[in-house]
Amino acid sequence: MSQTNRTQADKPLDLITIGRASVDLYGQQIGTRLEDVASFAKSVGGCPTNISVGTARLGLKSALLTRVGKEQMGRFIQEQLEREGVETRGIVTDPERLTALAILAVESDHSFPLLFYRDNCADSALCEDDVSEDFIRSARAILVTGTHFAKPHTDAAQRKAIRIAKESGAKVVFDIDYRPNLWGLAGHDAGDNRYIASEKVSAHLKTVLADCDLIVGTEEEVLIASGDSDLLAALKTIRANSKATIVLKRGPMGCIVYDGPISDDLEDGIVGKGFPIEVYNVLGAGDAFMSGFLRGWLKGEPHATSATWANACGAFAVSRLLCAPEIPTWTELQFFLEHGSKEKALRKDEAINHVHWATTRRREIPQLMALAIDHRSQLEDLAGGNAALLARIPAFKVLAVKAAERIANGRPGFGMLIDDKYGRDALYAVNKNFWIGKPIELPGSRPLQFEFSQDLGSRLIEWPVDHCIKVLSFFHPDDPAEMKAAQIAKLRSAFEAARKVGREILIEIIAGKHGRLDDNTIPRALTELYDAGLKPDWWKLEPQASRSAWAAIDAVIEKRDPLCRGVVLLGLEAPYEALKEGFAAARTSKTVKGFAVGRTIFAEASKAWLAGEINDEQAIADMAGKFEALVNLWLGLAETKAA
Repeated sequence: MSQTNRTQADKPLDLITIGRASVDLYGQQIGTRLEDVASFAKSVGGCPTNISVGTARLGLKSALLTRVGKEQMGRFIQEQLEREGVETRGIVTDPERLTALAILAVESDHSFPLLFYRDNCADSALCEDDVSEDFIRSARAILVTGTHFAKPHTDAAQRKAIRIAKESGAKVVFDIDYRPNLWGLAGHDAGDNRYIASEKVSAHLKTVLADCDLIVGTEEEVLIASGDSDLLAALKTIRANSKATIVLKRGPMGCIVYDGPISDDLEDGIVGKGFPIEVYNVLGAGDAFMSGFLRGWLKGEPHATSATWANACGAFAVSRLLCAPEIPTWTELQFFLEHGSKEKALRKDEAINHVHWATTRRREIPQLMALAIDHRSQLEDLAGGNAALLARIPAFKVLAVKAAERIANGRPGFGMLIDDKYGRDALYAVNKNFWIGKPIELPGSRPLQFEFSQDLGSRLIEWPVDHCIKVLSFFHPDDPAEMKAAQIAKLRSAFEAARKVGREILIEIIAGKHGRLDDNTIPRALTELYDAGLKPDWWKLEPQASRSAWAAIDAVIEKRDPLCRGVVLLGLEAPYEALKEGFAAARTSKTVKGFAVGRTIFAEASKAWLAGEINDEQAIADMAGKFEALVNLWLGLAETKAA
């Protein structure tokens, strides 16, 4: 390996993308005018921002160089990029300007009205001072974008980055990214207009070409970068100005990669495998395409391979609503290339959707120790119908929150189960870093019924995106067929609602109250539920008597859904010594990640507090002590297992 190549390989970043960063608000009602859209889905947006996310998902070490406002939308972009694994130290916070917005509707499969809110926005103020030489030198490649050559100061910033990159031996990637109205060539209502010829724009972009190693654009973008009106002539003009590899994006026809001279045959290039799919929303498809191509190109893959990956990533994006959130992960891309799909609309493929969901979760949770205070009927029974005592239940749940936070003391891996009925104040009070699960079942119902309403969709849409749905079913594999069918149908309804609104779901199965519990009971139950198409993020299960039972549970989960987050143990008001035995058996399991225990912790304190026998601090201390004992037990067993 040469010294130059060795230096490039040792750089901490594969790619820095430069330019637009916005918050995308996409209409959730499909087939209607933007004027008539009633609700919007929010995500990060802007070509280089999307590409930073896409390449990170595909396994590259990516970073973004841009500006965001010093406000909630700017913080959203930074926090989301951090969740995606994108390096954010190149993002400058601008206290004087707001973060850009992009608002879109899907009017039809060929009409996507788009408004850019970019008047003096933060990313358009990027300047040379924002471009750190050390930062640019830390990457093997940079990506510059056409829209950020439209203003003098953003143009200067990108050209400075190009100069530093070339001096350090890094590659320069040019995404032509042409938006006529961002060059002042169209009105505010023409955000979806992709092409207006302009000699001025063409002359300006042509000055960038010589410094590039890779140039990527649609047919219209190739025309604007060259100034020609004929596609073949345009490619030859770009080649006359640059030795770069040229990638021509052709929508449903895939792409063509040109290395070396451009012949008189437009098709005389390297073509990647195409993927015919239904067009749902074309916005973001190019960014997904670029992400896939860069994964191959920066890893030294043949152009045909890079082009195939690019086409596949573009197919995912065009078949889904949003931009960055829809770009596949490396695991998902490989799954698709290996298995394909029977669906032309990839968003309808359950297997692919599950891989996408499970590999883009908001955060990793390798361990979970939760205090469950979501109980309703048990506390109502304790209150005995006394209106004054019932009114005090919400305050007691706040005390439980304080007890849990006292033991967590800022450490990761802690959480709570809290209900909507009595837990509103507790939900407002809980540490925002805690994992939160919320029940939807009608307490004690068998067959399962939902609490408040059987219409989950309208209820769940109001939940914070990081709150996990918890649904409890008293399910036994030896139940009568009618009972099992009713239970499974209800669980399936909850699962589908969770996926539709983008919330995680925990399914709690209690079998021991309605039948024999042996080493095969829960494995059989889980198998039936997986057969019904259920793939929850978490399972919550009762302690098992033996290690062999957990081994059988592990085998089912690992075979049917290796992307499952895992299992948490429930308590069933068992005393500490019984839980100690159950925890010890569970610690032999590969899939058990922790516990969510309630009455063992709060039963005595709730009874005494509601009776006026102890005060708030005494109740907190009692619950904290019991929770701490279980936490120490669980962590101690982990240390023993590791040893």
